[in-house]
Order: sequence, then structure tokens, then C-alpha cells
Amino acid sequence: MPILRSSLAYFALTAAVLASLPGMAYLGAGAVGLAVVLGWHEMRRVPQAVFMVAVLAMAFALGRDPALVDAAAGNMTRLAGLILSVMLLSSVLAGSRDLQRISSSLFSGSARGRYASLAFGTALVSVPLNFGSVAVVGSLVAERIHRAGDSSATRNSTRAVVRGFGVSPMWSPLSISVALTLTLLPGLGGAQLLAISLPFSLIVLCAGFLWREPEPDVVPAAADEKAGLASWLRFGGIIAAICVGVFGFSHVYELNYARAVTLSCLMAVVAGWVLAGFKGRLPRLPAMANVSNELAIVGGSAFIGSVISAVVLGQMAATVALPGWAWPLIAALVPWIFFLAGLGGVNPIVIGTLAGGILGSIWPSDALLSLGFAMVSGWGITAFGTPFAANALIMERLTGYRAKDASLRWSLTLSVSCLVLASVLASVLALTLPGR
Repeated sequence: MPILRSSLAYFALTAAVLASLPGMAYLGAGAVGLAVVLGWHEMRRVPQAVFMVAVLAMAFALGRDPALVDAAAGNMTRLAGLILSVMLLSSVLAGSRDLQRISSSLFSGSARGRYASLAFGTALVSVPLNFGSVAVVGSLVAERIHRAGDSSATRNSTRAVVRGFGVSPMWSPLSISVALTLTLLPGLGGAQLLAISLPFSLIVLCAGFLWREPEPDVVPAAADEKAGLASWLRFGGIIAAICVGVFGFSHVYELNYARAVTLSCLMAVVAGWVLAGFKGRLPRLPAMANVSNELAIVGGSAFIGSVISAVVLGQMAATVALPGWAWPLIAALVPWIFFLAGLGGVNPIVIGTLAGGILGSIWPSDALLSLGFAMVSGWGITAFGTPFAANALIMERLTGYRAKDASLRWSLTLSVSCLVLASVLASVLALTLPGR
């Protein structure tokens, strides 16, 4: 059974790569659905609920307009391929010596320096590893809890990891949030979006210093835990190469952004395998049997959002006339909608698909940047500030700290402050900056 589920995951990934061929969207979506069904008994309740709603959405779409299923299946296959390619890249990189040295070295130095290293380091490692970054760095936090027990240092480390990963949806060019936003807002450029979201991410990370616990200033690191410049350069080179690949596929070859990320990650994986082969290490194809939760959440949410947005758009007039003051107001509300929905357990993919699909079709073309920034900033704040986010749940499993504490209780003031700032910036962008 695990072999079959792993094979289905790889088939779905192949279908996403070949998405331009007729029928591949349906084959990919079918493989995702079958992989979820086969892994049902091992899944958590939230992914199960998301997938069941997706099944209901498919039944509704078939009864209303079968064309809705075609678009939703394509959306589901593309995003499932993206998350699978990132997870494959994560599994290949997770065992590298450079990553282990970098992750361990993040714990060295003073209390303030350690928090900064963990927050900024996790944000950087999240670019190619996605959720794998939380597992890698979070396991080191868990190791320290097991060795020395609960302390202000381990609680602050948990805060840093959760917040560090949380900002990756705002600025990482490989994240689902950025890929989905740029896919649904085709008039918005990736460089434009990142030019605004990256500084905002840095502000969020720096603001985290204000919401920490007092702790002893110095916790010495073991001598073998330090990563040299070469390790950082090699790891940074991998990230840079992947980003260049994404830019090339999306701008030079004009591929869908999600597909561009998928292809770029796969090229990095193949390059890693080739290098391993030259060094005498026979590369192994990682097992993908335990991805049912991720496929249910990502694929199911993408399907649900696509159907709902298409139905809502079908009920709207071709053009929507709103007064000029309405656009800044709506832009200011979008981050809060993400966050409040996240508190209710709604995955940001659903809200992102709805916001991009519905609002993107009526948004003034010269102000798309405001909507795009509102989407990714709201997504990121939801990722570190709500207890149902994947990173908080992973840290709960590793460290024993409840997700409600690690995200909501420990970061509520930070989340609200960032939401206010994001709303103000999104409104200003809607008023003053063109989206060309």
C-alpha cells in the first residue's frame, strides 16, 4: 500500500509537469484523490474534512456546470505538483551536511543573537525546504528540551522558528502563497510583489524581538555546531539557482508560475542526484507515501476555492463599478479575512483562491500590487499567528508546546500589530502605486 501511495504521488507530480497536455489535469487530480483515499486511516481530521468538502464541491460543480470541474482539476493538479516538488527537494536537502551544520549553528551566541539566528535562519531555510525547515530546526529545539527541559530559551526558540517560517509565505518565491497570488493576478510581476513583501517580512521578524521572554543572555554552542562561510554559500547558491530557474521558466518561457516553481525544484533535485552520483553515492528516490495530509489540504483547498470563485464570478456582472474609496478599504480588510478564517481552521489556500479569483477579476489593473501584498501578508501572519497552521502543529508534535500557545497566545499582540501595519500599507498601495 505505501508503495502504491508513493507511486500515485509521483504520478501526480508528473501530471503537473505535463499539465499542458490534454487530460493531464484530470489524471493528476485523480491521482491526488486516490492517494488521499488510500492514506485516509492515517490522516488528521482537518485534512479529512477539507477533502470531504472538496468532494461535495465536485458533486455540486458536476450538477451545475461540468466546466467548473475542468478549471478546478487544473488548479488542484498544479498546486499539488508544486507542494510535491518542494517536498521532494526538502527530502533531498534534509540530509545534507551543510544544512545540519547551518541548523545547529543557529543556536549559538547570546539570547538576542540566538533568536535572530533562528528566526531569520528558518525564514531562509524555508525557501527550498518549506515545511521541512520546521522539522529540521524544530527537531533541534526538541532535542534541547529533552536534554535540559522546558525553559525560556526553548520557548523563545519555538517562537523564533514558528515566526521565521510564518514569514516565508510573504516573500519566498517558491511558496504556495506567492505562486497562487501571481497565478491569479497575472498582471502583477513577481519582482514588484517581492520588492514590497520582503521589507515587510523583515519588519515582522524584527518586531518579534519585542515579544520574547527574558532569558539568560548566553547559551554556549558545541564546537561542532558552527557552520562555516562555505556551508552558507553553498546553501545560498542552491536557493539562488532555484530562484533563477523560476524566473526563467515564468518570464522567458511564460509558464504558469506554479509550474515554473515545480520545474525549477525538480531541476535542483536532478542536479543534486547527478552530483551525488559523481561522488560515488547512489541517489535514492524518496518515499512519498506519507503525503496524504498535505495533498488533502493543498489539493482539496485549491479545488474548493476554484469552484466557489467560479460560481461567484458567474453571478457577478462583467464589470463592477465601485467608488474609488472602496478599493483601499477592501485591500485593508483582506489580511484580516485571512487571519480570522485561519482562526476558524480555514486553510489560507481557500481564502487566497477566493480573493485572487474573485477580487482579481474586478480589481483595477493599475493597483494589483495592493491586492497581491494584502494576500501574501495576510497569509504569512495567519501562518505564524493561528493554531491550525502547519508549522505550529509540527512544533507541537516536536516540542510538546501547544499550538495555541506557540502561535496564538505567544504572538497575538504581534499578529494584530502586523495586521494593522499590513492593512495600512495595502491601503496606501491601492491609493498611490501603480501595479504595472
